[in-house]
Amino acid sequence: MAGFVDTTVKDIEERLRELKEEVGRLEAARTALTSAGSRPARAPRGARSASNGTRRRRPGRPRGRRSGNTRASQALELVRSQPGITIPRLAETMKIQPNYLYRVMPALEKDGSIKRDGQGWFPAGS
Repeated sequence: MAGFVDTTVKDIEERLRELKEEVGRLEAARTALTSAGSRPARAPRGARSASNGTRRRRPGRPRGRRSGNTRASQALELVRSQPGITIPRLAETMKIQPNYLYRVMPALEKDGSIKRDGQGWFPAGS
């Protein structure tokens, strides 16, 4: 009887781990879709205005920079949904190279959004 219980508990833990990974992938996909869908359509890169041939740019927006720190926001959401997640796992879930996250995560830690314990990252409130 004890063997059955142990095996069942292990099966449940494995399934929960799979579901947590799936939740992380789904949340990352939702974040990517909602942030991509909220941006206005823009002219192709290098498009010039018809009047004087100068390039168009939205006023008040720095050249070449995105607003909203989308990767940092995605990483923060993943840390909140999967406490203890590592940078390689974050990178795999976000489908990016981990070297970028080695710069982003300490910045989020400095801001007080997350904290590091060993190799894992946790929300600052936990």
